[in-house]
Amino acid sequence: MWRNWSGYVACPLATVSTPASSRDLVDILRKAKQTGSSVRAVGAGHSFSPLVHTDGSIVSLDRLQGIIDIDTARRVVHVHAGTRLHTLCPALSAHGLAMENLGDINSQSIAGATSTGTHGTGIKLGNLATQIASLTIMQTDGREIVATPEENPDLFAGGRIGLGALGILTKIGLNVVPSFQLKMKRAKMQLDECLAQAVSLTQRHRSFEMYWLPHTDTVLTKSWDVTDEPSTPTNWRRYITEDLLENAAFGFLCDLGKRLPSACPSISRFCSSLVGPGQHVDASHRMLSTARRVRFNEMEWSVPAEHGEAALREIRAFISQKAFPLMFPLEYRWVRGDDIWLSPDFERDSVHISAHQYRGMPHERYFDGVQAICLNYGGRPHWGKMHTLRGQDFAKLYPHWEDFLALRQRMDPHGRFLTPYLRRLFGLDTVSSFENHSLRENYA
Repeated sequence: MWRNWSGYVACPLATVSTPASSRDLVDILRKAKQTGSSVRAVGAGHSFSPLVHTDGSIVSLDRLQGIIDIDTARRVVHVHAGTRLHTLCPALSAHGLAMENLGDINSQSIAGATSTGTHGTGIKLGNLATQIASLTIMQTDGREIVATPEENPDLFAGGRIGLGALGILTKIGLNVVPSFQLKMKRAKMQLDECLAQAVSLTQRHRSFEMYWLPHTDTVLTKSWDVTDEPSTPTNWRRYITEDLLENAAFGFLCDLGKRLPSACPSISRFCSSLVGPGQHVDASHRMLSTARRVRFNEMEWSVPAEHGEAALREIRAFISQKAFPLMFPLEYRWVRGDDIWLSPDFERDSVHISAHQYRGMPHERYFDGVQAICLNYGGRPHWGKMHTLRGQDFAKLYPHWEDFLALRQRMDPHGRFLTPYLRRLFGLDTVSSFENHSLRENYA
């Protein structure tokens, strides 16, 4: 049975195929067409929304990995769409190349990460989909269509964040940059102080983000800057910070909070006491992404950058008035605006506010409140995170929503790549079967 990373979404009736070649993939699509089965491509399963939830056929791209070719003159690298980021980045580094920016988790496939709008942080840096130079998409009949800014430009504009609804991504061309070193600095600040300095901090550093710990006035800040300094040797300080504290110890405290929900505010305050300064230097892909072994569910909203502070303060007040058992910090990041039809950052610089809850702990009322607040500030949801919006809601948030729906209809007129959840998003079904099925029994 297929499950997503957090265990929240399960597909007990789906059949899972793992093609090792384009020919294998064509055969799977032809069989699905003959049987009338839906087809859903999956990468690492790191989405928290039920984008993959289906009783049909799931196609895992895990055996379609690696770099296909490198155009050194144009600095464009073509890769198999199933390539995991933790595999791709070291492979690029071996050729003296790197992705311009990354998210803080690198377990996703490149197709899954770009198709849902995964991003890192940096007011001058776009989400990962903005690094795409070309897309190759396989249609239901096995034919492939290529999209670039010049060739099939509407498919390029709509397909870079396509939610897997336009076909199966088989190859992605990426604009890459020469390898570079980053110095990452951690610091502890008061929330009000950090918000007051946020504009200067985001302009001063290549990348900057902060984590606010609920029930405290404390934020952990991280900044990254390009440097010529050599990599910091892996030592006991780094091991304690990144492995013991952020994973083992935090996981233990989350288990404790799950058993004793009333202790969560005290646990959060204890965690804030452990936050301390530090710095490391390493290759960009090692500095931008870290291991996340404590499993959780997540909601994330992109709000216009100028409204980020107000939204966060309102969320803080909302948390203080409710008896939520919270320990996970709220993550607060900046992303440059872009021109991708379904990008949460379409035509605006944005602040992304991420709310987490430990796996197996109640999140519904908390996430509903965060959603309501962010919507009031023009928020758009991250496609791979939890939300409860429907088709008519997106028409108000995305100027090219109808264009995308028309593109999807043209690319997949028979709905072969649709799932019940996608039908709900696109306004094609009044009630999704996913909504009728309780998932609470699927996670522990």
